[in-house]
Amino acid sequence: MADASAVNRPAFSEDQVVTVFRSRRRVDTVEAYLRLAGEVEAHARAAPGFVDFKTFAAEDGERVSLITFATPEAHRAWRDDPRHQAAQQRGRDEFYLEYSVQVGACDHVSQWAAPGE
Repeated sequence: MADASAVNRPAFSEDQVVTVFRSRRRVDTVEAYLRLAGEVEAHARAAPGFVDFKTFAAEDGERVSLITFATPEAHRAWRDDPRHQAAQQRGRDEFYLEYSVQVGACDHVSQWAAPGE
């Protein structure tokens, strides 16, 4: 019987597009940011070609999000989505102290999971 976490693992493959979004947020806007971030993430997850979204926080306050789309076309559609662009502008106006975005095509994938996991 398969573990539920194994069923929910994303299907990574070559030619997918991965965005690395690194940021530092203003501390006084956490509640409003979390509301908007939840809405934007739900919208991304519903977008054609969406593969995966994860965010990690470092001890120094930097956050890193990894967003994967199946194709360059799906990534461009998300990048150019008006709701996403409006959220980006609001992020610059209200939420972020700084951020950087790196986008790249995946040219190799290797995955492994322990047996029974």
